[in-house]
Amino acid sequence: MLRYTDYDIVFQEIPDEVTLAINISNCPNRCKGCHSPYLLEDVGDALTEESLAALLHKYGSAATCVCFMGGDAEPFEVERLAKYLCNRSAVPVKVGWYSGKKELPAGLDTQYFHYIKLGPYIENLGGLKSEHTNQRLYRIEQGRMNDITYRFRR
Repeated sequence: MLRYTDYDIVFQEIPDEVTLAINISNCPNRCKGCHSPYLLEDVGDALTEESLAALLHKYGSAATCVCFMGGDAEPFEVERLAKYLCNRSAVPVKVGWYSGKKELPAGLDTQYFHYIKLGPYIENLGGLKSEHTNQRLYRIEQGRMNDITYRFRR
């Protein structure tokens, strides 16, 4: 079961979206220099369809995107919740996932995602704003992953 520790409305994680970013705990990646080491532990509240609906209800139509920040310990649970978000009849939102893995797990269906970030954080390469980063943000369009990392550089 996925657990989340906190959430917030953010404007910089997904370009052109008002994003409800949900931090998921129990991260297996152990990236050196991790900005959120508390997410290494299996802590927080259960992230279920009900809790997700409650979070979205709190923000109404203000959030245009939900981004799962982590979840690499249970990627198919992230996919299941992404499917739920895509199929719900309430206010539609786009779905993003920030994964610290180099690639998606075999069998993961990207049709429920609009954005996916891949790549572990490597301290000396920096995050998405760095021209040296190994991380990539993709927009999923018609089943293809299009690299839009350039959108983070000015």
